[in-house]
Amino acid sequence: MRLFHFSDDAAIEVFVPRPVQIPSERGPGRAWLNGPLVWAIEEARQAMYLFPRDCPRILLWATPETTQADRERWFGASAASTIAYIEWDWLERVRTGAIHRYEFAAEGFECLQDAGMWVARTAQTPVAGETIDDILGGLRAAGVELRLTDSLAPLRGVWDTSLHASGIRLRNAKDWTR
Repeated sequence: MRLFHFSDDAAIEVFVPRPVQIPSERGPGRAWLNGPLVWAIEEARQAMYLFPRDCPRILLWATPETTQADRERWFGASAASTIAYIEWDWLERVRTGAIHRYEFAAEGFECLQDAGMWVARTAQTPVAGETIDDILGGLRAAGVELRLTDSLAPLRGVWDTSLHASGIRLRNAKDWTR
């Protein structure tokens, strides 16, 4: 199992658990996820973080429960395993930006059973690190089709489909309200 953390900072030697900057509703018994943790993503879902940190995005992928109708509506003829939507205003930053990927040993992390996310309650030292300066190439290599839109707000309905939808940094999206 390969676990990664993505950052704008290229010089992190040790990841110290810290609370999330903006707490969110986590559901019954899961408020601890807003507390001090080190977050990581498994390799299969790392494309969710192949973006500049504050870039609002929605990523979709099929699950075993996904209906053919939802797949056709949202993926069309695309052979991509994942569709990522961003707003046009972010394209230049994605095209020219870089992101730093840190790799962790899996020991010390626990799986959240949620979109490939893992957490550690103790400090973690990366076993490797690299700079990804071709974000678009990284997305393509990960099987992601990037789609551009003026606003992510009209995509709210995707959470009512049989697809998996992950929204990240949506507070930075145009016209997005909770």
